[in-house]
Amino acid sequence: MSQTTTVPDLASIAAERGIKYFLISYTDLLGVQRAKLVPAAAIAGMQKNGAGFAGFAASFVLSPADPDLVAVPDASTLIQLPWKPEVGWLASDLKMHGEYIDQGPRNTLKRMVKRAADAGFSVKTGVECEFFLVTPDGKAVSDEHDNAAKCCYDASALMRRYEVIKEICDAMLDLGWEPYQNDHEDANGQFEMNWIFDDALITADRHVFFKFMARSIAEKHGLRATFMPKPFMNLTGSGCHAHISLWDGKTNVCYDANDKLGLSDKGYHFVGGLIHHADALCAFLNPVVNSYKRINAPRTVSGATWSPNSVTYSGDNRTHMVRVPGKGRFEMRLPDGAANPYLLQASLLAAGLNGIEQKIHPGEPLDINMYTEGHLVKDAKKLPLNLLDAMRALDADKGLRSVIGDGVVDPYLQLKQGEWDAHCSHLSEWERAVTLDC
Repeated sequence: MSQTTTVPDLASIAAERGIKYFLISYTDLLGVQRAKLVPAAAIAGMQKNGAGFAGFAASFVLSPADPDLVAVPDASTLIQLPWKPEVGWLASDLKMHGEYIDQGPRNTLKRMVKRAADAGFSVKTGVECEFFLVTPDGKAVSDEHDNAAKCCYDASALMRRYEVIKEICDAMLDLGWEPYQNDHEDANGQFEMNWIFDDALITADRHVFFKFMARSIAEKHGLRATFMPKPFMNLTGSGCHAHISLWDGKTNVCYDANDKLGLSDKGYHFVGGLIHHADALCAFLNPVVNSYKRINAPRTVSGATWSPNSVTYSGDNRTHMVRVPGKGRFEMRLPDGAANPYLLQASLLAAGLNGIEQKIHPGEPLDINMYTEGHLVKDAKKLPLNLLDAMRALDADKGLRSVIGDGVVDPYLQLKQGEWDAHCSHLSEWERAVTLDC
């Protein structure tokens, strides 16, 4: 839904549409969606003053002594739940002491959007959300007959999950998102659903809601939708490829018809920022321990991982981290399904804007198959091997920090360090099997 200059009155909308409750929702630093269920009779006050939360109870670096974290709903984001239309969902911005807090992921993205606007352009993005439909316990693909090695675009496997995919796509059609294709992806039980690109904030809000909707509708059908990057070691992981272009009104400022890749200087510099900051970006785009089983992964049963293993770019070539399919847009293939939708967009904008501001050139593109010939490229930077390496890269990246802000980077890293420490305290069966008799 497009932003408007006139703020909609939620109480009046509730009466007109038969909305009985509102989910005042926000996304915390680790990407978890939090919410309060507010009766329509109380929404006028909540719209004016926001809903209070104990920030310490969510994933923020806050204490029990801090005052309320106030979620101020953005009325322009209102969506009636397609599967329960008496409930209206709202994205929110986070305040404390009357000021927007740096730790708020949506706040962070809005700062990056403003920085781009101050530089004279808007940023339009799209995301390709991949997910698995699995059994309720998460241990197996939900469709026992979906077992082919080359299952990508399998018509039968797709149609066996028609009711789930149709209900999600119908919802997007009704919401005006302009979905244009749904497919069975490269892994057994894996699907992708695409809708049209829009302003970066709108795309992020829709991305948040899409994940919530996919999980809810899958559950309604007795299944479980997971965006986990690598739920099965032998299958292709779930990415969340992001498409980016920069606009001045109706003019795509990334496009140059005379360039071999169709990119302008600004386009190259934006890509240069993505290349330069790639290892630090992994902390945001590949944010969980499991993420690093998707990138740097061995071959899957389908024959390819479809994820990058080096920091390179090319034209219309899916084996590189950045793919430039032409006409002034580029695809960042690094993000995975666990990425916080707001921090995904914000970190890409921060890196690209730094590239433009510093006129960082990405170097020459490579037109090779990185899966089979990547070892021949001796000077290509490698992606981090684990979450800790990515965290250290982000911590040390002064350029990225200067744009996205220490106010979000430091608490984010603090929370991620706790996650890494918890991982390190876990003893796996593999360790026991391999080292018990060493």
